[in-house]
Amino acid sequence: MSFVSPLLSRPGAVAAAGADSGVAAHYGDPMREQRTLAEGRAAVDLSFRGVVTVAGPDRLTWLTTLSSQQVSGLVPGESAELLLLSVQGRIEYDARIVDDGERAWLLVEAAEAEGLAVWLDSMRFMLRVEVANVSEAWGVLGATRRLDTLAALPGAGPVWQDPWPHVARGGYSYAVVPEDRHPGLERPWFEHLVPADRLEEAAELLDADGIGLAGSMAADALRIAAWRPRAGFETDDKAIPHELDLLRTAVHLAKGCYKGQETVARVHNLGHPPRRLVMLQLDGSAHTLPATGSPVMLGTDDGAAKQVGRITSAALHYEMGPVALAVVKRNTDPSATLVVKGEAEGEEYAAAQETIVAPDAGQVVQRPAGLLRHP
Repeated sequence: MSFVSPLLSRPGAVAAAGADSGVAAHYGDPMREQRTLAEGRAAVDLSFRGVVTVAGPDRLTWLTTLSSQQVSGLVPGESAELLLLSVQGRIEYDARIVDDGERAWLLVEAAEAEGLAVWLDSMRFMLRVEVANVSEAWGVLGATRRLDTLAALPGAGPVWQDPWPHVARGGYSYAVVPEDRHPGLERPWFEHLVPADRLEEAAELLDADGIGLAGSMAADALRIAAWRPRAGFETDDKAIPHELDLLRTAVHLAKGCYKGQETVARVHNLGHPPRRLVMLQLDGSAHTLPATGSPVMLGTDDGAAKQVGRITSAALHYEMGPVALAVVKRNTDPSATLVVKGEAEGEEYAAAQETIVAPDAGQVVQRPAGLLRHP
């Protein structure tokens, strides 16, 4: 049965749909909620998250051998991000991981939890690990700062801190801006694991501390402004980490062999990712937003237009107005104004690009220094 958060019974709550089903999209005032969330005065219910635990003394070395990330040295309370890839290097699972000293907690999109747990269980062999899908037992509350009230709640789980946009050990940045000017620095992010049956108690404790609730729309708008990819939105069945700048947080380029490593290394050292992530500043005169999957078009010299990508996420930001993330062909002119086709007849949005992944990303071997950035 699908999860429905008890916080949906709060006054003004409007239910979210799609991947965020089960929590509130907003509580009556999305722009105010977004501002208070950005300022650290609100928490957002993310209890649609799937939660998978891995216990046992071999858990971290085992996850290291399976994934793109080096997590064997995680200390209790330390957070990271890892990818599980196909043989072709395509992203199959994108997991947030935090270890509590006894078990590793993997936070994923709701649709991924069961498949991830089943796949991990099939890979145990003779190792001392135990996998469990505990999604129904746990809720998740997100915030732009660590909320000690939630961390101190009896029975609370660990807190995952997003490593984005810092370049992790062994990672590499494909962004055109240096780390100290990355917009993701304006959005530190923490996800607190709370027992599902204590979510209402947690909200009441936050109320007492002057911390309100924001909806999932607010969290998504801040994520887009931070250039942060989300599994199932920016990823599809062809996505590789390089296209989304995920080498910065989720890939250790010097670790041992894992499924998909050959593609990761080949594209990074010798080739270019076929697509790249961009942020779009949308024309707001239509007072609507394009749907996920809307085609992104580029005009041609003969007056025609060709599709160069698709919208992956869109939101109304409380300061910047309508913004979106899109995945476009690598060779799309970064200076060109693009057009997003809406669902209705004649509905179009002019879109100015903000480059995230550099058009020349990849091919690091023997390239001039300084074009791509590393720690």
